[in-house]
Amino acid sequence: QVQVAESGGGLVQPGGSLRLSCAASGSTFSVYELGWYRQAPGKQREFVARITSGDSTVYADSVKGRFTISRDNAKNTVYLQMNSLKPEDTAVYYCNLRLVAYTYWGQGTQVTVSS
Repeated sequence: QVQVAESGGGLVQPGGSLRLSCAASGSTFSVYELGWYRQAPGKQREFVARITSGDSTVYADSVKGRFTISRDNAKNTVYLQMNSLKPEDTAVYYCNLRLVAYTYWGQGTQVTVSS
């Protein structure tokens, strides 16, 4: 069983930046595909970004050019650097680990973008 924990959320003004972290347990972190998802109140959970075990990345159009996903396998951690934040980025952000039939989720961290 893998435990996943996000951190780094908070309140930030429009145009500001935040760096989210997601730490996972286990010795096989490097083989997982990692992703960030978000869910705003009353809305469906949506894909934000993912990074493969080979460090290929994919971003949602809404965050492309503003967010950067990266991973540090030595620390069992995946990051989401969020720049030029907008009020519509406000959501609970979730970390996801996936390997074939296995999927793990963190508890989420709140990001609020407001003036």
